[in-house]
Amino acid sequence: MDLSDLQAAGMETEEIKKVLDISDWQSGLAYDQWIALPVSGSRPPARYKHAAVAVDEKLYVVGGSRNGRYLSDVQVFDLKSLLWSNLKLKPNADEFEDTVSLDILPAISGHNVVNWGNKLFLIGGHSKKVSDKITVLFIDIETHLCGVVETSGKVPVARGGHSATLVGSRVIVFGGEEKSRRLLNDVFVLDLETMTWDVVEGTRTPPAPRFDHIAAVHAERYLLIFGGCSHSIFYNDLHVLDLQTMEWSQPLIQGDLVTARAGHAGITFDENWYIVGGGDNRSGCPETLVLNMSKLVWSELTSVKQRDPLASEGLSVCSALIDGDKYLVAFGGYNGKYSNEVFVMKPKPKDSSRPKIFQSPAAAAAAASVTAAYALTKAEKLDFTKAEDPNSKGARNGLSEKDVTNGVKAIREEKNVLELSLTEVRAENARLRGQIDEKNGTHSELSKELLSVQGQLVAERSRCFKLEAQITELQKMLESMQPIENEVQALRTQKSAFERDLELASAVQRQGSGGVWRWMSGGNGNA
Repeated sequence: MDLSDLQAAGMETEEIKKVLDISDWQSGLAYDQWIALPVSGSRPPARYKHAAVAVDEKLYVVGGSRNGRYLSDVQVFDLKSLLWSNLKLKPNADEFEDTVSLDILPAISGHNVVNWGNKLFLIGGHSKKVSDKITVLFIDIETHLCGVVETSGKVPVARGGHSATLVGSRVIVFGGEEKSRRLLNDVFVLDLETMTWDVVEGTRTPPAPRFDHIAAVHAERYLLIFGGCSHSIFYNDLHVLDLQTMEWSQPLIQGDLVTARAGHAGITFDENWYIVGGGDNRSGCPETLVLNMSKLVWSELTSVKQRDPLASEGLSVCSALIDGDKYLVAFGGYNGKYSNEVFVMKPKPKDSSRPKIFQSPAAAAAAASVTAAYALTKAEKLDFTKAEDPNSKGARNGLSEKDVTNGVKAIREEKNVLELSLTEVRAENARLRGQIDEKNGTHSELSKELLSVQGQLVAERSRCFKLEAQITELQKMLESMQPIENEVQALRTQKSAFERDLELASAVQRQGSGGVWRWMSGGNGNA
Protein backbone atom coordinates (compact mmCIF):
# COMPACT_ATOMS: atom_id res chain seq x y z
CA MET A 1 0.00 0.00 0.00
CA ASP A 2 1.52 3.36 -1.04
CA LEU A 3 0.83 6.79 0.46
CA SER A 4 -1.92 7.62 -1.98
CA ASP A 5 -3.79 4.52 -0.79
CA LEU A 6 -3.30 5.59 2.84
CA GLN A 7 -4.67 9.05 2.06
CA ALA A 8 -7.61 7.58 0.23
CA ALA A 9 -8.29 5.47 3.31
CA GLY A 10 -8.71 8.68 5.35
CA MET A 11 -5.51 8.56 7.39
CA GLU A 12 -4.45 11.93 8.80
CA THR A 13 -1.02 13.50 8.49
CA GLU A 14 0.10 12.20 11.90
CA GLU A 15 -0.86 8.63 11.01
CA ILE A 16 0.77 8.72 7.60
CA LYS A 17 4.00 10.06 9.12
CA LYS A 18 4.50 6.78 10.97
CA VAL A 19 4.73 4.75 7.78
CA LEU A 20 7.14 7.04 5.89
CA ASP A 21 10.62 5.74 5.18
CA ILE A 22 13.09 8.44 6.23
CA SER A 23 15.66 7.40 3.64
CA ASP A 24 13.14 7.50 0.77
CA TRP A 25 10.25 9.68 1.95
CA GLN A 26 9.70 11.26 -1.48
CA SER A 27 8.69 8.05 -3.23
CA GLY A 28 4.99 7.34 -3.56
CA LEU A 29 3.80 10.80 -2.45
CA ALA A 30 0.37 11.61 -3.80
CA TYR A 31 -0.12 14.97 -5.46
CA ASP A 32 -1.82 17.82 -3.60
CA GLN A 33 -1.84 16.08 -0.19
CA TRP A 34 -0.02 17.14 2.99
CA ILE A 35 2.36 14.68 4.63
CA ALA A 36 3.95 15.13 8.08
CA LEU A 37 7.62 14.27 7.81
CA PRO A 38 9.31 12.02 10.37
CA VAL A 39 12.34 13.60 12.00
CA SER A 40 15.68 12.03 12.88
CA GLY A 41 16.91 13.27 16.25
CA SER A 42 15.68 16.18 18.33
CA ARG A 43 13.30 18.94 17.24
CA PRO A 44 13.51 22.70 17.78
CA PRO A 45 11.14 24.45 20.22
CA ALA A 46 7.58 24.72 18.89
CA ARG A 47 6.60 28.24 17.87
CA TYR A 48 4.49 30.56 15.73
CA LYS A 49 4.87 33.96 14.05
CA HIS A 50 8.36 32.98 12.94
CA ALA A 51 9.84 33.42 9.45
CA ALA A 52 10.99 30.60 7.19
CA VAL A 53 12.56 30.13 3.77
CA ALA A 54 13.97 27.11 1.88
CA VAL A 55 17.42 27.36 0.26
CA ASP A 56 19.35 24.47 -1.33
CA GLU A 57 17.13 21.69 0.08
CA LYS A 58 17.28 23.18 3.59
CA LEU A 59 14.55 24.91 5.56
CA TYR A 60 15.71 27.93 7.60
CA VAL A 61 13.44 28.92 10.51
CA VAL A 62 14.21 32.24 12.23
CA GLY A 63 12.83 33.52 15.54
CA GLY A 64 9.16 33.45 16.42
CA SER A 65 7.12 33.48 19.61
CA ARG A 66 6.18 30.95 22.26
CA ASN A 67 4.20 31.54 25.47
CA GLY A 68 4.60 35.31 25.07
CA ARG A 69 8.38 35.08 24.72
CA TYR A 70 10.25 36.08 21.59
CA LEU A 71 12.85 33.64 20.19
CA SER A 72 16.29 34.49 18.77
CA ASP A 73 17.44 31.19 17.26
CA VAL A 74 17.98 30.02 13.68
CA GLN A 75 16.99 26.39 13.10
CA VAL A 76 17.90 24.50 9.93
CA PHE A 77 16.03 21.41 8.68
CA ASP A 78 17.72 19.23 6.05
CA LEU A 79 14.95 18.10 3.72
CA LYS A 80 17.01 15.14 2.50
CA SER A 81 18.26 13.64 5.78
CA LEU A 82 15.31 14.99 7.85
CA LEU A 83 17.69 16.26 10.54
CA TRP A 84 17.38 19.51 12.52
CA SER A 85 20.42 21.62 13.47
CA ASN A 86 20.95 24.96 15.20
CA LEU A 87 22.78 27.56 13.12
CA LYS A 88 25.51 29.18 15.23
CA LEU A 89 25.73 32.81 14.17
CA LYS A 90 28.81 35.01 14.20
CA PRO A 91 28.73 38.79 14.68
CA ASN A 92 29.63 40.96 11.74
CA ALA A 93 33.17 42.14 12.55
CA ASP A 94 32.73 45.24 10.40
CA GLU A 95 29.96 46.47 12.67
CA PHE A 96 30.87 45.23 16.14
CA GLU A 97 34.13 45.22 18.05
CA ASP A 98 32.91 43.87 21.38
CA THR A 99 31.63 40.39 20.51
CA VAL A 100 31.47 39.09 24.09
CA SER A 101 28.32 40.87 25.25
CA LEU A 102 26.76 41.08 21.80
CA ASP A 103 23.22 39.85 21.23
CA ILE A 104 23.91 38.73 17.66
CA LEU A 105 20.30 38.11 16.62
CA PRO A 106 17.68 39.88 18.74
CA ALA A 107 14.64 37.91 19.86
CA ILE A 108 12.04 38.72 17.21
CA SER A 109 8.50 37.82 16.13
CA GLY A 110 6.09 38.85 13.38
CA HIS A 111 8.95 39.54 10.96
CA ASN A 112 9.59 38.52 7.33
CA VAL A 113 12.54 36.84 5.65
CA VAL A 114 13.64 36.89 2.00
CA ASN A 115 16.52 35.03 0.37
CA TRP A 116 18.72 37.06 -1.98
CA GLY A 117 21.99 35.57 -3.11
CA ASN A 118 23.69 33.84 -0.21
CA LYS A 119 21.99 36.03 2.39
CA LEU A 120 18.76 35.96 4.32
CA PHE A 121 17.33 39.42 5.00
CA LEU A 122 15.06 39.77 8.05
CA ILE A 123 12.72 42.72 7.64
CA GLY A 124 10.84 44.33 10.54
CA GLY A 125 9.14 42.44 13.33
CA HIS A 126 8.41 42.97 17.01
CA SER A 127 11.36 42.94 19.38
CA LYS A 128 12.23 44.02 22.90
CA LYS A 129 14.68 46.49 21.37
CA VAL A 130 12.98 49.84 20.89
CA SER A 131 13.35 51.37 17.43
CA ASP A 132 11.31 54.04 15.69
CA LYS A 133 12.28 52.85 12.20
CA ILE A 134 12.04 49.40 10.64
CA THR A 135 15.12 47.23 11.16
CA VAL A 136 16.77 45.09 8.47
CA LEU A 137 19.09 42.27 9.57
CA PHE A 138 21.15 39.91 7.44
CA ILE A 139 22.32 36.32 7.89
CA ASP A 140 25.00 34.97 5.55
CA ILE A 141 24.15 31.27 5.14
CA GLU A 142 27.69 30.48 3.97
CA THR A 143 29.79 32.33 6.58
CA HIS A 144 27.04 32.45 9.27
CA LEU A 145 27.74 36.15 9.82
CA CYS A 146 24.83 38.18 11.17
CA GLY A 147 24.34 41.92 11.60
CA VAL A 148 22.26 45.01 11.02
CA VAL A 149 21.94 46.45 7.53
CA GLU A 150 22.23 50.23 7.32
CA THR A 151 19.45 51.53 5.07
CA SER A 152 18.70 55.02 3.79
CA GLY A 153 15.96 56.93 2.02
CA LYS A 154 12.37 57.10 3.22
CA VAL A 155 12.70 54.44 5.91
CA PRO A 156 9.28 53.20 7.11
CA VAL A 157 8.20 53.18 10.73
CA ALA A 158 8.94 50.03 12.77
CA ARG A 159 6.24 47.37 12.49
CA GLY A 160 5.34 43.69 12.75
CA GLY A 161 2.72 41.48 11.12
CA HIS A 162 3.41 43.11 7.76
CA SER A 163 4.14 41.43 4.42
CA ALA A 164 7.44 41.57 2.53
CA THR A 165 7.47 40.31 -1.06
CA LEU A 166 10.60 39.89 -3.18
CA VAL A 167 10.35 41.13 -6.79
CA GLY A 168 13.70 40.90 -8.56
CA SER A 169 16.07 42.88 -6.34
CA ARG A 170 13.32 44.82 -4.57
CA VAL A 171 11.25 43.99 -1.50
CA ILE A 172 7.73 45.40 -1.30
CA VAL A 173 6.47 45.94 2.27
CA PHE A 174 2.76 46.46 2.97
CA GLY A 175 0.80 47.20 6.14
CA GLY A 176 1.44 45.79 9.57
CA GLU A 177 1.10 47.03 13.14
CA GLU A 178 3.21 49.64 14.92
CA LYS A 179 4.53 49.08 18.45
CA SER A 180 1.78 51.50 19.61
CA ARG A 181 -0.73 49.07 17.98
CA ARG A 182 -1.63 51.56 15.25
CA LEU A 183 -2.54 49.66 12.07
CA LEU A 184 -0.96 50.51 8.72
CA ASN A 185 -1.83 50.19 5.03
CA ASP A 186 1.16 51.95 3.49
CA VAL A 187 3.51 50.56 0.82
CA PHE A 188 7.31 50.84 0.85
CA VAL A 189 9.98 49.42 -1.46
CA LEU A 190 13.49 48.42 -0.39
CA ASP A 191 16.14 48.18 -3.13
CA LEU A 192 18.47 45.39 -2.01
CA GLU A 193 21.26 46.58 -4.30
CA THR A 194 21.44 50.08 -2.81
CA MET A 195 19.66 49.36 0.51
CA THR A 196 17.49 52.42 -0.12
CA TRP A 197 13.86 52.75 0.93
CA ASP A 198 11.18 54.55 -1.06
CA VAL A 199 7.47 55.07 -0.44
CA VAL A 200 4.77 54.13 -2.94
CA GLU A 201 1.92 56.60 -3.32
CA GLY A 202 -0.94 54.52 -4.72
CA THR A 203 -4.14 55.86 -6.26
CA ARG A 204 -7.74 54.81 -5.72
CA THR A 205 -8.89 52.95 -2.62
CA PRO A 206 -6.21 50.91 -0.80
CA PRO A 207 -6.98 47.98 1.52
CA ALA A 208 -8.11 48.84 5.03
CA PRO A 209 -5.23 49.02 7.56
CA ARG A 210 -4.41 45.48 8.69
CA PHE A 211 -1.78 43.02 9.90
CA ASP A 212 -1.16 39.24 9.72
CA HIS A 213 -2.21 39.23 6.03
CA ILE A 214 -0.25 37.71 3.13
CA ALA A 215 1.00 39.10 -0.16
CA ALA A 216 2.21 37.77 -3.50
CA VAL A 217 3.36 39.16 -6.84
CA HIS A 218 1.97 37.93 -10.17
CA ALA A 219 3.76 38.42 -13.49
CA GLU A 220 6.23 40.78 -11.72
CA ARG A 221 3.59 43.51 -12.03
CA TYR A 222 0.64 42.90 -9.71
CA LEU A 223 0.91 42.90 -5.91
CA LEU A 224 -1.91 40.85 -4.36
CA ILE A 225 -3.00 41.33 -0.71
CA PHE A 226 -5.28 38.75 0.90
CA GLY A 227 -6.93 38.52 4.32
CA GLY A 228 -5.51 39.75 7.60
CA CYS A 229 -7.27 41.53 10.44
CA SER A 230 -7.71 44.73 12.38
CA HIS A 231 -8.18 44.69 16.15
CA SER A 232 -11.82 43.65 15.71
CA ILE A 233 -12.41 42.53 12.10
CA PHE A 234 -11.06 39.57 10.10
CA TYR A 235 -10.88 39.99 6.32
CA ASN A 236 -11.35 37.68 3.32
CA ASP A 237 -10.92 40.37 0.67
CA LEU A 238 -8.41 40.45 -2.18
CA HIS A 239 -6.77 43.70 -3.29
CA VAL A 240 -4.41 44.25 -6.24
CA LEU A 241 -1.84 46.99 -6.72
CA ASP A 242 -0.60 47.53 -10.28
CA LEU A 243 3.12 48.20 -9.80
CA GLN A 244 3.31 50.08 -13.11
CA THR A 245 0.36 52.45 -12.67
CA MET A 246 0.44 52.31 -8.83
CA GLU A 247 -3.34 51.92 -8.89
CA TRP A 248 -5.28 49.86 -6.33
CA SER A 249 -8.25 47.71 -7.33
CA GLN A 250 -10.47 45.06 -5.80
CA PRO A 251 -11.27 42.58 -8.59
CA LEU A 252 -14.28 40.29 -8.85
CA ILE A 253 -13.28 36.78 -7.73
CA GLN A 254 -14.94 33.55 -8.84
CA GLY A 255 -14.89 30.03 -7.45
CA ASP A 256 -15.26 28.67 -3.93
CA LEU A 257 -16.35 30.85 -1.02
CA VAL A 258 -13.37 31.82 1.13
CA THR A 259 -13.73 32.47 4.86
CA ALA A 260 -12.07 35.41 6.63
CA ARG A 261 -8.71 34.66 8.23
CA ALA A 262 -5.48 36.07 9.63
CA GLY A 263 -2.14 34.51 10.47
CA HIS A 264 -2.25 32.32 7.36
CA ALA A 265 0.67 31.63 5.02
CA GLY A 266 1.04 31.60 1.24
CA ILE A 267 3.48 30.76 -1.54
CA THR A 268 3.23 30.96 -5.34
CA PHE A 269 3.96 28.31 -7.96
CA ASP A 270 3.66 29.63 -11.51
CA GLU A 271 0.21 31.23 -11.69
CA ASN A 272 -1.14 29.49 -8.55
CA TRP A 273 -1.10 30.99 -5.06
CA TYR A 274 -1.24 28.28 -2.37
CA ILE A 275 -2.67 29.49 0.96
CA VAL A 276 -2.51 27.44 4.17
CA GLY A 277 -3.97 27.81 7.66
CA GLY A 278 -4.94 30.97 9.47
CA GLY A 279 -7.97 31.57 11.66
CA ASP A 280 -10.17 34.09 13.44
CA ASN A 281 -9.12 33.56 17.11
CA ARG A 282 -12.03 31.11 17.53
CA SER A 283 -11.16 28.36 15.07
CA GLY A 284 -8.49 27.56 12.52
CA CYS A 285 -8.95 27.25 8.77
CA PRO A 286 -8.44 23.58 7.80
CA GLU A 287 -8.55 24.02 4.03
CA THR A 288 -5.63 24.63 1.69
CA LEU A 289 -6.74 27.18 -0.89
CA VAL A 290 -5.44 27.85 -4.39
CA LEU A 291 -5.98 31.14 -6.20
CA ASN A 292 -5.37 31.05 -9.94
CA MET A 293 -3.89 34.53 -10.25
CA SER A 294 -4.41 34.71 -14.01
CA LYS A 295 -8.11 33.79 -13.93
CA LEU A 296 -8.82 35.08 -10.38
CA VAL A 297 -10.61 31.87 -9.38
CA TRP A 298 -10.57 30.37 -5.86
CA SER A 299 -10.56 26.62 -5.30
CA GLU A 300 -10.14 24.37 -2.28
CA LEU A 301 -7.29 21.94 -2.87
CA THR A 302 -7.47 19.77 0.25
CA SER A 303 -8.51 19.91 3.88
CA VAL A 304 -7.38 18.58 7.27
CA LYS A 305 -9.05 18.13 10.66
CA GLN A 306 -9.94 21.25 12.64
CA ARG A 307 -7.23 20.76 15.29
CA ASP A 308 -4.52 19.67 12.85
CA PRO A 309 -1.31 21.74 13.03
CA LEU A 310 -1.97 22.85 9.45
CA ALA A 311 -5.16 24.56 10.67
CA SER A 312 -3.09 26.99 12.75
CA GLU A 313 -2.37 30.69 12.93
CA GLY A 314 1.17 31.99 12.61
CA LEU A 315 2.51 29.05 10.60
CA SER A 316 4.89 29.37 7.64
CA VAL A 317 4.88 27.86 4.15
CA CYS A 318 7.59 28.09 1.51
CA SER A 319 8.67 26.40 -1.70
CA ALA A 320 11.56 23.95 -1.95
CA LEU A 321 13.27 22.24 -4.87
CA ILE A 322 14.31 18.70 -3.86
CA ASP A 323 15.96 16.46 -6.45
CA GLY A 324 14.46 18.64 -9.16
CA ASP A 325 10.87 18.36 -7.86
CA LYS A 326 8.89 21.24 -6.36
CA TYR A 327 7.38 20.92 -2.87
CA LEU A 328 5.46 23.05 -0.42
CA VAL A 329 6.99 22.98 3.07
CA ALA A 330 4.95 24.11 6.11
CA PHE A 331 6.18 24.52 9.68
CA GLY A 332 4.96 25.61 13.12
CA GLY A 333 1.82 27.52 14.08
CA TYR A 334 -0.57 27.73 17.02
CA ASN A 335 -4.11 26.31 17.32
CA GLY A 336 -4.39 25.85 21.07
CA LYS A 337 -0.93 24.38 21.26
CA TYR A 338 2.32 25.25 19.56
CA SER A 339 3.63 23.07 16.72
CA ASN A 340 7.12 22.10 15.55
CA GLU A 341 5.95 19.67 12.85
CA VAL A 342 7.21 19.82 9.25
CA PHE A 343 4.70 19.10 6.49
CA VAL A 344 5.29 18.72 2.76
CA MET A 345 3.03 18.70 -0.28
CA LYS A 346 3.88 17.85 -3.86
CA PRO A 347 1.78 20.08 -6.14
CA LYS A 348 0.35 18.48 -9.20
CA PRO A 349 2.33 19.57 -12.27
CA LYS A 350 0.61 22.03 -14.54
CA ASP A 351 -0.90 20.52 -17.69
CA SER A 352 1.12 20.92 -20.84
CA SER A 353 0.53 24.19 -22.62
CA ARG A 354 0.02 22.27 -25.85
CA PRO A 355 -3.54 21.39 -26.89
CA LYS A 356 -4.84 18.06 -25.69
CA ILE A 357 -4.83 16.64 -29.21
CA PHE A 358 -1.02 16.59 -29.18
CA GLN A 359 -0.98 14.41 -26.07
CA SER A 360 -2.18 11.25 -27.85
CA PRO A 361 0.41 9.19 -29.80
CA ALA A 362 -1.57 9.12 -33.03
CA ALA A 363 -2.32 12.81 -32.97
CA ALA A 364 1.24 13.65 -32.07
CA ALA A 365 2.49 11.66 -35.05
CA ALA A 366 0.00 13.40 -37.30
CA ALA A 367 0.69 16.90 -36.01
CA ALA A 368 3.22 17.91 -38.67
CA SER A 369 1.11 16.55 -41.49
CA VAL A 370 -2.05 18.22 -40.17
CA THR A 371 -0.25 21.54 -39.81
CA ALA A 372 0.91 21.35 -43.42
CA ALA A 373 -2.56 20.37 -44.55
CA TYR A 374 -4.01 23.43 -42.79
CA ALA A 375 -1.65 25.60 -44.74
CA LEU A 376 -2.91 24.17 -48.05
CA THR A 377 -6.65 23.97 -47.43
CA LYS A 378 -9.46 26.23 -46.32
CA ALA A 379 -11.36 26.12 -43.06
CA GLU A 380 -10.82 22.49 -42.16
CA LYS A 381 -11.93 21.16 -45.61
CA LEU A 382 -9.47 18.31 -46.04
CA ASP A 383 -10.03 15.55 -48.64
CA PHE A 384 -8.70 12.12 -47.67
CA THR A 385 -10.83 10.12 -50.08
CA LYS A 386 -7.92 9.03 -52.21
CA ALA A 387 -5.52 6.39 -50.98
CA GLU A 388 -2.12 7.67 -50.05
CA ASP A 389 0.88 6.72 -52.16
CA PRO A 390 3.04 4.25 -50.22
CA ASN A 391 6.13 6.17 -51.39
CA SER A 392 4.78 9.52 -50.23
CA LYS A 393 6.29 11.55 -47.42
CA GLY A 394 3.42 10.70 -45.13
CA ALA A 395 4.01 6.99 -45.59
CA ARG A 396 7.73 7.40 -45.04
CA ASN A 397 6.94 9.12 -41.74
CA GLY A 398 4.72 6.21 -40.73
CA LEU A 399 1.50 8.23 -40.97
CA SER A 400 -1.78 6.76 -42.07
CA GLU A 401 -4.96 8.33 -43.31
CA LYS A 402 -6.64 7.28 -40.07
CA ASP A 403 -4.00 9.06 -37.99
CA VAL A 404 -4.42 12.29 -39.92
CA THR A 405 -8.22 12.01 -39.80
CA ASN A 406 -8.12 11.47 -36.05
CA GLY A 407 -5.81 14.46 -35.71
CA VAL A 408 -8.16 16.66 -37.69
CA LYS A 409 -11.12 15.41 -35.69
CA ALA A 410 -9.30 16.18 -32.45
CA ILE A 411 -8.47 19.67 -33.71
CA ARG A 412 -12.12 20.25 -34.59
CA GLU A 413 -13.19 19.09 -31.13
CA GLU A 414 -10.61 21.37 -29.56
CA LYS A 415 -11.87 24.21 -31.72
CA ASN A 416 -15.43 23.56 -30.61
CA VAL A 417 -14.33 23.59 -26.98
CA LEU A 418 -12.45 26.86 -27.50
CA GLU A 419 -15.43 28.40 -29.29
CA LEU A 420 -17.68 27.32 -26.42
CA SER A 421 -15.23 28.84 -23.93
CA LEU A 422 -15.10 31.99 -26.02
CA THR A 423 -18.90 32.16 -25.99
CA GLU A 424 -18.92 31.79 -22.23
CA VAL A 425 -16.30 34.50 -21.85
CA ARG A 426 -18.29 36.82 -24.11
CA ALA A 427 -21.43 36.13 -22.09
CA GLU A 428 -19.52 36.84 -18.90
CA ASN A 429 -18.17 40.05 -20.41
CA ALA A 430 -21.70 41.07 -21.40
CA ARG A 431 -22.90 40.35 -17.87
CA LEU A 432 -20.05 42.37 -16.41
CA ARG A 433 -20.78 45.22 -18.82
CA GLY A 434 -24.39 45.14 -17.66
CA GLN A 435 -23.25 45.30 -14.06
CA ILE A 436 -20.87 48.15 -14.89
CA ASP A 437 -23.66 50.04 -16.67
CA GLU A 438 -25.94 49.44 -13.70
CA LYS A 439 -23.26 50.64 -11.30
CA ASN A 440 -22.61 53.67 -13.52
CA GLY A 441 -26.34 54.45 -13.52
CA THR A 442 -26.48 54.11 -9.76
CA HIS A 443 -23.38 56.27 -9.50
CA SER A 444 -25.01 58.93 -11.71
CA GLU A 445 -28.17 58.95 -9.57
CA LEU A 446 -26.14 59.12 -6.39
CA SER A 447 -24.11 61.96 -7.87
CA LYS A 448 -27.32 63.88 -8.61
CA GLU A 449 -28.58 63.24 -5.09
CA LEU A 450 -25.23 64.35 -3.73
CA LEU A 451 -25.39 67.60 -5.73
CA SER A 452 -28.95 68.18 -4.47
CA VAL A 453 -27.91 67.56 -0.88
CA GLN A 454 -24.89 69.80 -1.35
CA GLY A 455 -27.22 72.56 -2.66
CA GLN A 456 -29.49 72.14 0.35
CA LEU A 457 -26.48 72.20 2.62
CA VAL A 458 -25.30 75.48 1.07
CA ALA A 459 -28.77 76.99 1.56
CA GLU A 460 -28.85 75.82 5.18
CA ARG A 461 -25.41 77.23 5.79
CA SER A 462 -26.54 80.60 4.36
CA ARG A 463 -29.61 80.51 6.64
CA CYS A 464 -27.40 79.70 9.59
CA PHE A 465 -25.13 82.63 8.79
CA LYS A 466 -28.18 84.96 8.68
CA LEU A 467 -29.48 83.63 11.99
CA GLU A 468 -26.07 84.09 13.56
CA ALA A 469 -26.00 87.71 12.32
CA GLN A 470 -29.49 88.35 13.79
CA ILE A 471 -28.44 86.81 17.09
CA THR A 472 -25.39 89.07 17.18
CA GLU A 473 -27.58 92.17 16.57
CA LEU A 474 -30.00 91.11 19.31
CA GLN A 475 -27.14 90.62 21.72
CA LYS A 476 -25.91 94.14 20.92
CA MET A 477 -29.43 95.52 21.47
CA LEU A 478 -29.66 93.74 24.79
CA GLU A 479 -26.31 95.17 25.80
CA SER A 480 -27.45 98.73 24.83
CA MET A 481 -30.74 98.36 26.79
CA GLN A 482 -28.95 97.89 30.10
CA PRO A 483 -28.34 101.67 30.70
CA ILE A 484 -32.00 102.41 29.82
CA GLU A 485 -33.15 99.81 32.29
CA ASN A 486 -30.94 101.47 34.94
CA GLU A 487 -32.52 104.87 34.20
CA VAL A 488 -36.01 103.37 34.41
CA GLN A 489 -35.12 101.84 37.75
CA ALA A 490 -33.85 105.25 39.00
CA LEU A 491 -37.06 106.93 37.85
CA ARG A 492 -39.09 104.27 39.64
CA THR A 493 -37.10 104.95 42.78
CA GLN A 494 -37.67 108.74 42.42
CA LYS A 495 -41.39 108.14 41.81
CA SER A 496 -41.66 106.02 44.91
CA ALA A 497 -39.91 108.72 46.98
CA PHE A 498 -42.14 111.42 45.49
CA GLU A 499 -45.27 109.43 46.27
CA ARG A 500 -44.13 108.96 49.87
CA ASP A 501 -43.46 112.71 50.25
CA LEU A 502 -46.83 113.53 48.73
CA GLU A 503 -48.62 111.13 51.03
CA LEU A 504 -46.82 112.61 54.07
CA ALA A 505 -47.75 116.17 53.03
CA SER A 506 -51.39 115.14 52.62
CA ALA A 507 -51.43 113.64 56.07
CA VAL A 508 -49.98 116.78 57.67
CA GLN A 509 -52.49 118.91 55.86
CA ARG A 510 -55.39 116.79 57.03
CA GLN A 511 -54.15 117.01 60.61
CA GLY A 512 -53.84 120.85 60.47
CA SER A 513 -57.35 121.33 59.12
CA GLY A 514 -58.94 119.26 61.88
CA GLY A 515 -57.38 121.43 64.70
CA VAL A 516 -58.91 124.73 63.47
CA TRP A 517 -62.42 123.31 63.40
CA ARG A 518 -62.06 121.92 66.89
CA TRP A 519 -60.94 125.37 68.15
CA MET A 520 -63.88 127.04 66.54
CA SER A 521 -66.24 124.49 67.98
CA GLY A 522 -64.83 124.94 71.46
CA GLY A 523 -65.03 128.75 71.27
CA ASN A 524 -68.74 128.72 70.51
CA GLY A 525 -69.41 126.56 73.48
CA ASN A 526 -67.80 128.91 75.90
CA ALA A 527 -69.72 131.85 74.62
